Amino acid sequence: MAANYNNSAWFYDGLARIVYGKALVNAQVYLLNHIPDNSKLLIVGGGTGWILEELTRIHPSGLAITYVEIAPNMMAFSKKRNTGNNQVIFINEAIENIELPVDFDVVLTPFLLDNFTQQNLEIIFNSINTLLKPNGSWLNASFQLTGKWWQQLMLKTMFIFFKVTCGIEASQLPGIDEVFETNGYKLIEQENFFCDFIGGRVHKK
Repeated sequence: MAANYNNSAWFYDGLARIVYGKALVNAQVYLLNHIPDNSKLLIVGGGTGWILEELTRIHPSGLAITYVEIAPNMMAFSKKRNTGNNQVIFINEAIENIELPVDFDVVLTPFLLDNFTQQNLEIIFNSINTLLKPNGSWLNASFQLTGKWWQQLMLKTMFIFFKVTCGIEASQLPGIDEVFETNGYKLIEQENFFCDFIGGRVHKK
């Protein structure tokens, strides 16, 4: 079910910078600023792990991080990152296949939910939702369509590329905002990037 970016580990970050400049990074760093001190944090789909070093700049210590990434090559990069004095548990598996305690203060999903069909999005969402405490924060970065003609073209090209290289299942964006609303989450704060094609959302359970 889960998209596996193992084949793209060596070029993913570089390609993202070429296509989107700093927009993907900026959207995720925006979300990192909403993680309180001493949080228990679940990161699902962290990619090459650069986000761990950005997180360490904000929180040099005090965080208990569980880092879930399905692609072994991505995980190999992630384990080499500087995490300061934060506690990090690395799990190389799909989130729906593992059991974790239901006690996370914050969940971060950086460009994870875009990868699935609507049916599987709901399965992945439920797997993560059960792990977040009541009143916990879910920080999500995703692509979005806001009516600009080029967005649909760019999105289609991106899906085709990653379907061929990484076997992702999605061919169009699922209803990400809708699944948060259906499950009773409140949108607390948001910011858009790359001419509104990329969104960072802070949801409260």
